[in-house]
Order: sequence, then structure tokens, then C-alpha cells
Amino acid sequence: MKQFWGSARLPISLLVILHLAVVLAGFLSPDDPAWQDRKSALLAPMGIHFLDTRGEFHLRPFVTVEGENRLIRFFVEGSPYRLLGLWTVRTHLFGAGQPSYIHLMGTDEFGRDQFSRVLWGGQSSLTTGWLATVISVSLGMLLGLVAGFFGGWRDAIIMRSAELFLALPWLYLLLAVRAFLPLSLSSGATALALITVIGVVGWARPARLVRGITLSVKERDYVYAARGFGASAWYLLTRHCLPATYSVLATQAALLIPQYILAEVTLSFVGLGVGEPAPSWGNLLTPLRQVSVLTSAWWMALPALIVMITSWCFLRLENALVNSTRWK
Repeated sequence: MKQFWGSARLPISLLVILHLAVVLAGFLSPDDPAWQDRKSALLAPMGIHFLDTRGEFHLRPFVTVEGENRLIRFFVEGSPYRLLGLWTVRTHLFGAGQPSYIHLMGTDEFGRDQFSRVLWGGQSSLTTGWLATVISVSLGMLLGLVAGFFGGWRDAIIMRSAELFLALPWLYLLLAVRAFLPLSLSSGATALALITVIGVVGWARPARLVRGITLSVKERDYVYAARGFGASAWYLLTRHCLPATYSVLATQAALLIPQYILAEVTLSFVGLGVGEPAPSWGNLLTPLRQVSVLTSAWWMALPALIVMITSWCFLRLENALVNSTRWK
């Protein structure tokens, strides 16, 4: 356990900070992610200053907007949002007026604040990764337990199906499924459809791993003893076989979440995922398909950096989980 925390402390800390920021996106973002200011299109990230042009120091930080210094205020009133999806509030952590005029990560081609859109977009992308992983791991756990414990024709059907799903080019399958869905679907319905399809496609690998562990566990002496005392199949599965798969399932979850986040990012980037005006990390990168934006607005690629950091954290966590099972 000590070795695990030693190698996983940094990625876990970063992931906790990231998820808290995304959950509190409305409070932390200075602007409504859909609010547009066409006069401020493609503004570079603003710097926060304590020294003015005359070299005078100010205790309260400020930003410079069109040559005017605007003080940054904390716990200000702004655009309404639903905190944790329950309460409608208007309090934001910081701002410099209405609208906030603070663009820490610049603005996009419509003058929308990129920092606010990255936070709100994380809700779509991270939710896709987590929920799709829950579907995949749950299906894989259930089918793997059935295949490994009961064997016979059940094992044959499930494993042949797993081989079929592993052989499918899942990205092209997702593109094909999304192409069949009507373009008039709302952003929420589109995200739900993507989560379902991505999750169902990815059950095969967890199922094979769980099956292998179940085949090993059910042959151990204490399982034979429990069976001899009249233990039911449900008891053996839930008390002996299932607990032995927890570490593998946790490792698979840490591996699948970044894969599914990248799947959502890819689909949204090409216009088949979460669509405008709802933000996601994928459609935030869509403007980069234009050469003019790619060459002159480098800050539009910052969401890609966040995706890379998030994926790195999950993969480091997966590596720590794998090593912890070896140390045992």
C-alpha cells in the first residue's frame, strides 16, 4: 500500500483537483460558456497583474481590457447556473464586471471564454468516460463471472462474442452508429447515445480477465469446502469469486476511462459527438481544423493539453494499481 500511494499520489491529486473543478464549473467559471462577444473573438489569454504601467503595486490583482485596468473581484454576482444540478445560484468565484472581461485561456472565434468552456466541457467528456466505463466493467464482470463459473455452452457463447467485439474496429463502429442517429438529437441525447454505445462495445476485455480469475478461484480448496457444505452458486460467486476480481476491475477502469474520453473527444472533434452550443473537450478543438486558427491562435489547443494530462493521470494510476498487485 505504501508503494502504491508513493507512485499514485501525484496522479490522484491532479485527478481530484480536476474533477472538483469540473463539478464546480459554474462557480469557478467567470462567464456563461454560451455567452458570445463577437468583438472579442480570438483574444489571447489575459495576464493577471499587480503592477500597473507606472510601476505601482496594487494589493488587488487586475486585468487590462482595451487599455483600462479592471480590478478582479471575488464572490461576484454573474450569470445564473445550477450548483451540483440542484440549486440555481449566481455567485462566481471571481470576475471583473458584467460580463467578467477575464479570459484566462483566451476566447474562441465567437468571443466565448475558453476557460469557462473548458470547465463546462469537462462535464461532458469526463461523464462520458466514467459512465461508459461503468457500463463496460459491469457487463464484463457479469459475463466473465458467468462464463468462468458455469462454463459449458455459456462460456463458449460469451467468449466467442468477446472475440467478435475485440476484432471489431470500435472507432469505425462508433462513427457508423453515430451516422445512423438523427442529426436533430439534442446534445444530452447524443451524449447518452455515445455513452451507451461506447460502454457496450468495451465489455469484452474485462470479461476475459474476470473469466480467467473465476476459473482459477473456483478450483481452490476453500471453494470446494464451501460447496461441500451446501453453499449456493450465488454465495460462491459473491463471496469468493467476485472479491478476487476487484483489483483487475479497478485496473481496467483506470485504463478504459481515458480511452473513452478520447473516443468522445474524437467524435466531437469531427462533428459526430456532442454538438454546439454545449461544450465538450472535443468540440472545443474543432476550430483547429481551420489553418488560420491553428497558426494564429495557439491557445485554442489548450483543451488538448488538458486531455493529455487527464489521460496521463489515469494511465499512471493504472500502472500503480498493476504494480500494487505484483507487490502483493
